[in-house]
Amino acid sequence: MSLTHIQSFIAVAEERNVGRAARRLHLTQPPLSRHILALEDELGTRLFERTPSGMRLLPAGEAFLQHARRILAEVDAAMHTVRDVAARTQES
Repeated sequence: MSLTHIQSFIAVAEERNVGRAARRLHLTQPPLSRHILALEDELGTRLFERTPSGMRLLPAGEAFLQHARRILAEVDAAMHTVRDVAARTQES
């Protein structure tokens, strides 16, 4: 599972539409759809119901969304911590 797959999942979940999520991520729809399919394949379950009007999170998707957001928040926090430590080390 990659951070790109997690970011893609969150964008589709929030936008409820692959086209809008793709624009938000500066991607085209085919790669974004492949990210979602790869994530679903890795997790062994569908995360979205594809509807004529867009995408609707299934219960598994709702559960994963909470974790996905925490994962990205932790990665962001780790990056800030490392950069802060590196900046203090360079000042010494």
